[in-house]
Amino acid sequence: MHASSEALVGSVMVHTTSGRGSTPEEIAERALAKLIHVSDSAPEPIRMQAEAFKGAIRLVLIHYMHEVVQSHNTTIAARMNEAGFGDLVPFVTTGK
Repeated sequence: MHASSEALVGSVMVHTTSGRGSTPEEIAERALAKLIHVSDSAPEPIRMQAEAFKGAIRLVLIHYMHEVVQSHNTTIAARMNEAGFGDLVPFVTTGK
């Protein structure tokens, strides 16, 4: 089951999920909102170039966030093995 909601309270944005954490794609979108703003009033060629740049940065962020998740899962799996819980490692490394 997945549910997601957002609420803007003043200048604070709240993001929630149910039954899972945020995905790299969701976090990348939040990061992009902080890093790059494309003005609606910018001339069309500038706006198009800025949107293309934003798209390229999105792909880079998502790629490296997936690498972080994999690296973190590897670290957790190693700690679980060290603690004698090797039978639980597949839940971390494959999600099953």
